Amino acid sequence: MRRSISASLRTSYSYLPKLWDTSYPTYRPLWADTSRKMSGTKRPGDGLGAKAEGERWKRKKTASETEPSFRSTGSHEEVLLQDVKLLLGEPKRSGIAPEQFSQVELSISALGSTGDGLAISHDGTRVYVVPFTVPGDTVVVKVVKNFPSYSMTDLIEVVKPSNDRDDKLVFCRYFGRCSGCQFQMLPGDYQLQHKKIVIAKAMQNFSNLDPSSIPPIGEVMPSPLLRGYRTKLTPHFDGPRRGGFKEGAPVPDIGFQLKGRSFVLDIEDCPIGTDSVRNGFKSQRTYVKENLHTFKRGATLLLRETTERTFSPETNGGCESTQTFTDIKTCITNSKALVTEWVGRTKFISPAGSFFQNNNSILEKFTAFVQEQLMIPKLAGRDHAESYLIDAYCGSGLFSICCGHGFKGILGVDISSQSIESARKNATENGIHNARFITGNAEAIFADVDFPPELTSVVIDPPRKGCDELFLSQLLKLGPERLVYISCNVHTMARDIGWLVQQGLGKTYNIDKIGGFDFFPQASTRSAFRQGHFH
Repeated sequence: MRRSISASLRTSYSYLPKLWDTSYPTYRPLWADTSRKMSGTKRPGDGLGAKAEGERWKRKKTASETEPSFRSTGSHEEVLLQDVKLLLGEPKRSGIAPEQFSQVELSISALGSTGDGLAISHDGTRVYVVPFTVPGDTVVVKVVKNFPSYSMTDLIEVVKPSNDRDDKLVFCRYFGRCSGCQFQMLPGDYQLQHKKIVIAKAMQNFSNLDPSSIPPIGEVMPSPLLRGYRTKLTPHFDGPRRGGFKEGAPVPDIGFQLKGRSFVLDIEDCPIGTDSVRNGFKSQRTYVKENLHTFKRGATLLLRETTERTFSPETNGGCESTQTFTDIKTCITNSKALVTEWVGRTKFISPAGSFFQNNNSILEKFTAFVQEQLMIPKLAGRDHAESYLIDAYCGSGLFSICCGHGFKGILGVDISSQSIESARKNATENGIHNARFITGNAEAIFADVDFPPELTSVVIDPPRKGCDELFLSQLLKLGPERLVYISCNVHTMARDIGWLVQQGLGKTYNIDKIGGFDFFPQASTRSAFRQGHFH
């Protein structure tokens, strides 16, 4: 008996902008002030909300940094190490590491999966990791830190730009220093092709599958918006170690993490945010400055867009009436306040601090695609109302509600009771009456499922760390006919899909399709999907 897996990646690269000074004839040095101490509180992410996902499935962090396995975490370091191994080929003699803070001229050979350029040392024994570069660039870099097979660097100057670099595309004055975006100097088509390659490398390096069992990677679907698309930002500022801010204390830097450093870069505006989020950012900066003495320590600010939609009927030709609407968008800063998101004509209400996809412009196209992948092939030409849908990691019900049309029954499962409450309200709000939502126990997440496996599709959208072995074992035992796996970390998705295909319990999953959607243009994070079925 065989069934199928369909994998879907939200393709994006998720870091933030850098400083680009157009008054300079060449790329402005990334680190103008090398005397600043490299200290400060490490940020819990890039400040764009990548890790603010709320309560999710738990998994032990026991990852190997050398050999991808089920314990692989898909961390930045692990992914980089795989790229370094791929670039250097067979192990060579160990070269002499360059002096820290020395400057080297290099030619960029490849664009890594982490979004940084990669250059091979002149003796072929080491890789230099260079941010904000393109294959074909000739650059001068400063060595920051050495590892056994690679060196982290700062970009000092682009001596000769690659034919693929177009500096006129850069739209943010912080690009080159902020850790949010890596690709503003690259055309959109180039970014999409690179992200497709990243998906392919993830399957090669992290799935442990025979290449013959991996289908060709589909094209990455572009985002309708290349800037002004993020409906959520989480800038940060650091505070004193003790005692809080005193009256008259200097205002700290408010913004996002400085690329390659552990302190905050002061940022006044982020053009990948929507207009309402950008306006909210300015207001919050002013609020912090005027009320700094009320903060006992540093803080992470929440900027989340909410949409109020007003419908107005219009007469068309005097006979038919069509309904138009007006959207009024504002920024919410209270994590407990409710926000409204619209995916096409579907309405979602959830707490501002909860997880929801951050690029609304691509969501309608994406959810329609996911719904298509959830259809069970053997029911083609028959009434699809015979089938069932399970939405694991359901959150506030995005896939249950947007993709559940035509299913006989829908079950959404999450371990967050707050998410389940939101999902139930959203189903009622949208007139969905064949869905139920339950708070699952991680030890027996599918205990209440009574759907026939051969007529059941499952969609999963786990956090970046992927699924744990306990969850995947229960999924295999459930044995749904079709599985669509959605992820913003293609490396943990490749690991999980490989595990599902290699395990079995008397059934075998085949991968039908792998592709990506560019949820985060200009950044190196990507969202992906995989779809498959049991045979």
